[in-house]
Amino acid sequence: MSDTPVSKSSRLRPILVTASAAAVFLILDLVTKSWAWDNLRPPNRSIAAIGNWFHWSYSFNTGSAFGFLRGQDFSRPLFIVVTLVTVVYMAALVRKLPTDRLYGFFAIGCIIGGALGNMHDRLLRQDTDPHGNLTHGVVDFIRVCAPWNPRGLCWPNFNVADIALVVGVALLIPYLMFHAQPPETKEDSPEAKPAT
Repeated sequence: MSDTPVSKSSRLRPILVTASAAAVFLILDLVTKSWAWDNLRPPNRSIAAIGNWFHWSYSFNTGSAFGFLRGQDFSRPLFIVVTLVTVVYMAALVRKLPTDRLYGFFAIGCIIGGALGNMHDRLLRQDTDPHGNLTHGVVDFIRVCAPWNPRGLCWPNFNVADIALVVGVALLIPYLMFHAQPPETKEDSPEAKPAT
């Protein structure tokens, strides 16, 4: 894409959408994690928010989704590097993707905000593990259980950053599949080309 004044102007709105979504989810994630840290930590309180299936329940995750690589010494630097690469790649997409559908840029903002929210915890948040050792990890505090079996069938705890990541990926995949190429212009269409 050429760097003409028009192209720079058309790129401004997607950048604002991306930055706004990232900032909103990052702030919301940090605020809610801070609340969970202050109100749900030891003795690991669990508060039923909606019936028996939606709870505020503190857990400290030293791995990633579903506790993947939990307790591994290399997991923290690995996830930090992966997060940085992801954020850089998402920022590059903002500069390259067509600007006619803004939901793709909202999706990118969700991914950036969620990734930075969890990276913040991995860099700065420490809690004690079951053995009394101080370790870095991510605060999870949302627990959803099956309404028909609220005690025996529950989704692993998650947080607002995880929600942002899931929403972002769910929106970005169809965007990249169906709208990642610029729309065809009249000059590019076969009908517009003179017959030879």
